[in-house]
Amino acid sequence: MSYFSHLECSVPCGAGPYDPNKIHHLCACGAPLLARYDLARARAWSRDTLTDREPTMWRYREMMPLVNAERPVTLGEGFTPLIHATRLGRAVGLTSVHIKDESLNPTNSFKARGLSAAVTRAFHLGAKVLAIPSAGNAANAMAAYAASAGLEARVFMPRDVKAPFIRECQLYGAAVELVDGLITDAGRVAAEKGTPLGWYDVSTLKEPYRIEGKKTMGYELAEQSGWRLPDWIIYPTGGGTGMVGMWKAFDEMERLGWISGPRPRMVTVQAAGCAPIVRAFDAHHEKAEPWVGAHTLADGLRVPRAIGDFLILRAIRESGGTALAVSDEEMVAGMREMGRLEGVSAAPEGGAAVAALRHLVKRGAIRQAEVVVLFNTGGALKYLEVLE
Repeated sequence: MSYFSHLECSVPCGAGPYDPNKIHHLCACGAPLLARYDLARARAWSRDTLTDREPTMWRYREMMPLVNAERPVTLGEGFTPLIHATRLGRAVGLTSVHIKDESLNPTNSFKARGLSAAVTRAFHLGAKVLAIPSAGNAANAMAAYAASAGLEARVFMPRDVKAPFIRECQLYGAAVELVDGLITDAGRVAAEKGTPLGWYDVSTLKEPYRIEGKKTMGYELAEQSGWRLPDWIIYPTGGGTGMVGMWKAFDEMERLGWISGPRPRMVTVQAAGCAPIVRAFDAHHEKAEPWVGAHTLADGLRVPRAIGDFLILRAIRESGGTALAVSDEEMVAGMREMGRLEGVSAAPEGGAAVAALRHLVKRGAIRQAEVVVLFNTGGALKYLEVLE
């Protein structure tokens, strides 16, 4: 069973609540909607019940967006390794550095989590055609889960996207359209074409369910760490659903009585050539202005504007965390370091987390024995050209 009860505005603005048995995207005020659960009833659910469950993100199904006896659209995503990176830790002078390796998800990235949840809900709501703007990994994940569910997939990507991302979408039978410009331009074209035809939009935070898949990273961190959270989480941030989702998961687990004590300090790392969240954080703004002329070799970080910018900034500030930007050169060096020292295949976004760790250690922000988790959000295989 699931305790999923309703959708509500993330602001909130006073609209709603919204019925989860109907298709909803944004709130009437234009803000993202969030899935909510009957936490009073859910407190009867013990974490001890997890012991013999399948090692996927759907082990937390009571706090996932399912209604009645609905079954998820799943390819076995989630419960990825939490690796104690002892050699990397020694290299930076810390004793407890860990890597949450999301490259081992289906389609080679953390995007599998969000799209499994989003496609599941879309399928049960009766959607027939799914549409997504993407710089790469999200498109691959959507195409794979749409294929698994028997749904039609329409993908809109920047024209300069790396070829492996295009080919993988086509492998799963998706129709791919290349668009001049950035992911924001792809989103505009997807909406112009899809809205009149009733396509179901699975854009980041423009529907309520991708965040529910991403939040399971927070549940897993707690469970894999004996229900004690790390001191720091360093997270490469484009659209930011993972950052927002984990913060949501920590709140849910506290209300369930599963965890207590301080939450991790949340660190957003972005590319120097596209850092709207970092700029807004440094300027003490509640929202981020769009980044003009976004450029970086990390496709997942080339997001000039995140619709959930205020939610990302809220998580950083409430946690006592920070935001910083790193160069493309530092990302590639971080990829090589994670590979050489720990045998982990890291995309540039994962390399960015290593670079951010080095910056924070140099500043003296992280104490030697504090527990740090770096997120490697995807694998290197689609990015091998950047290593040349």
